[in-house]
Amino acid sequence: MFDGAAEEAMNFYVSLFPKSRVIEYNCYEAGDSKGKLQQGNFTIAGREFICIDTPIKHDFTFTPSGSIFVDCDSLADLEHIFSALSTNGEVLMPLDNYGFSTKFAWLTDCLGLSWQLNLA
Repeated sequence: MFDGAAEEAMNFYVSLFPKSRVIEYNCYEAGDSKGKLQQGNFTIAGREFICIDTPIKHDFTFTPSGSIFVDCDSLADLEHIFSALSTNGEVLMPLDNYGFSTKFAWLTDCLGLSWQLNLA
């Protein structure tokens, strides 16, 4: 759930990950949310997700306690995705070998969504 940036987020994420695409999206047609994303269905690395722009203001946003975990097929993809997602975001665990993975990173992107990226 985003507060006005759902379509931007969906298109950004789809552009970064192989095997990703927008499936369908609908925008609000009236009211204060007119033109914002009512619901977007898309895939990231072959997994389906839904995002929305909330028409209601909430006192909460994303937290790192819920994150999207993605296995990357190549080091080049992992490094590219990490660089793009961490720009203007916050790195929680830098890209490194942590024993459970030869290359792993945990970050929050510029839109507040938390990601765990792993080299498969």
